[in-house]
Amino acid sequence: MSANGTAGTEPPEAGGPRRDGRHESPAQRADRRWTELLQEVRVTQTGVQILFGFLLTVAFTPRFATLGATDRAIYVVTVVLGAATTGALVGPVAFHRIVSGHRLKAQTVAWAARLTMVGVVLLLATVTSALLLILRIALHNAAVPWVVGGVVAWLVLCWFGLPGWALHRYERRK
Repeated sequence: MSANGTAGTEPPEAGGPRRDGRHESPAQRADRRWTELLQEVRVTQTGVQILFGFLLTVAFTPRFATLGATDRAIYVVTVVLGAATTGALVGPVAFHRIVSGHRLKAQTVAWAARLTMVGVVLLLATVTSALLLILRIALHNAAVPWVVGGVVAWLVLCWFGLPGWALHRYERRK
């Protein structure tokens, strides 16, 4: 609250608007970035929880016993990747809970953002591995690596390529 009783209208401590045009203090910026990050993590966590839950049930199906050594190895790698992905995407919440109240919001946001990006990369690996396993079992043919490669290329484009392109293109205009 500012002296006049309005929330969020105080200018930054350095004076004037930031380069991004926002009139927010470092604490307000950290709070805003934390809220945005939590929304992003919520979206990815839901998908990861569904995928990981599905993966955990596979070992208890009758078909699992018929899998060959390669498919079992892919399954184990996929489950481990799913667990690591879950850890990385729950990490920001645990980090925040542990350091909450110690005036480390900006640092918490930075570390949580890093953990979230690690989680996204691990999610890419988990989806790739799960897709490889499922398509190997469903198709039994040489097209599987090509289909998996195509989907991975699409995910890389959507998750990393387009944001990278946008950063490159629009950062030059400043």
